[in-house]
Amino acid sequence: MHALLKSSVLALAMALTSIPIGAASAQDLELHLGNDGPQLRLRRDCDPDREDCRDRGDYRRDRGDERWSRRRECTPDRALDKADRMGVRRARIDDVGRRTISVRGRDRFGDRIVVTFDRRDGRCPVLARD
Repeated sequence: MHALLKSSVLALAMALTSIPIGAASAQDLELHLGNDGPQLRLRRDCDPDREDCRDRGDYRRDRGDERWSRRRECTPDRALDKADRMGVRRARIDDVGRRTISVRGRDRFGDRIVVTFDRRDGRCPVLARD
């Protein structure tokens, strides 16, 4: 255990000295201790795919960044993924409208099913299941 602690401290010291000064400040660095051992990572401000960034001021949306607005709406790929997780087999896009996305497929009994998702929310909430 003592040797492992020594080697991880040595690896951390080597990693900190090898990072260029202009690349990242101390606030951007994050020490991650996991099953893989200690890792030094650069921390991002907010990752919309993994966490809810609405509490952070929405400065990107106010600035007019289109990538930010696209991530906040349901895409056809996200709708297909959610339909697959819901158990819709052989799912395919049926219709993409301004406010909804319809996915057609089969349920577990082989019956035809159409699931309609709300396009305005990135979590793709289900509006109707026929």
